[in-house]
Amino acid sequence: MYKLIKKCGNARRGEFKTPHGTIQTPVFMNVGTLGVIKGAVSSMDLKEIGCQVELSNTYHLHLRPGDQVIKKMGGLHKFMNWDRPILTDSGGFQVFSLAGMRKIEEEGVYFNSHIDGRRIFMGPEESMQIQSNIASTIAMAFDECIPIPSTKEYVEKSVARTVRWLERCKKEMDRLNSLPDTINKQQMLFGINQGATFDDIRIANAKEIVKMDLDGYAIGGLAVGETHEEMYNTIDTVVEYLPDNKPIYLMGVGTPSNILEAVDRGVDFFDCVLPARNGRHGHVFTKNGKINLMNAKYELDSDPIDEGCNCPACQHYSRAYIRHLFKAKEMLAMRLCVLHNLYFYNNMMKEIRDAIDGDYFSKYKESKLAQWSGKA
Repeated sequence: MYKLIKKCGNARRGEFKTPHGTIQTPVFMNVGTLGVIKGAVSSMDLKEIGCQVELSNTYHLHLRPGDQVIKKMGGLHKFMNWDRPILTDSGGFQVFSLAGMRKIEEEGVYFNSHIDGRRIFMGPEESMQIQSNIASTIAMAFDECIPIPSTKEYVEKSVARTVRWLERCKKEMDRLNSLPDTINKQQMLFGINQGATFDDIRIANAKEIVKMDLDGYAIGGLAVGETHEEMYNTIDTVVEYLPDNKPIYLMGVGTPSNILEAVDRGVDFFDCVLPARNGRHGHVFTKNGKINLMNAKYELDSDPIDEGCNCPACQHYSRAYIRHLFKAKEMLAMRLCVLHNLYFYNNMMKEIRDAIDGDYFSKYKESKLAQWSGKA
């Protein structure tokens, strides 16, 4: 259940009660595709750096170790030793990224595993069954992530099919939650708004899926090739037609500035592989923008990654030492930078929540964007 606590302009401060705890929003979900954050980061680390929600992927867990294995181990919470909320992506984005290896039909999608090439079928029912076995807190509906650009005719057909798939997802989840051997009988379902950058299709789709009274609503199919202006316009267009009493999730976005802009437009939930992926390559976020620790100028730099940061890396190590670890190909380098970047994002979300609570979000946004661009 979502409770809207306060608004500052269109920015929303809320709480979302789930079977695995209450989420303070806006929130950034830390991406652990296979039930782990890449970069040797543990569940205990996630708690230390302020992670509220961990996100894992249905498609990848279905292939490895297998959702039946996870169910036999008591569900993903128990398997990865994480007692806070978990959201599972439906697998739709991964399936549709296999453009040359899949075939879309009304019943679902036939595709080849990227691991061993074996033929696999996934439809709405299969996606819900896999997510039920994983026993995540929030399951995402199975949808088609439409490439941009696409023709309006294709987008209309795809969105109509995705609505039919959503109806099947809801029906199957209701059935699964009633079974005696289901681990999480209170699993929640989020629907996904699609429509590429066509405002009229997005609006019509939003109106359609809101009728189903789901636990939350996501805006999907963005950050896949469109400009930032097109993305922000789509968010502005869609949010107006989504309910105030349900969380709004912008999938796969993004940079710190993307998040600030989306919060300003009424978005509550975010996820992105960017902070962990960047961290594994020595690209780290600071109050003055992103820096690359591999640069020679940091060879003798005794400062922490970001002065004043309370993450485990900044509390104990210098830029010079972490750069040395990268040059020596030591795993600790990746671990420290991933921890720092995820802390940066989680702490930014806390600052955003505080700014909305304190009625100064616009000033906060303005000052942060100026700092990151070097114009402060």
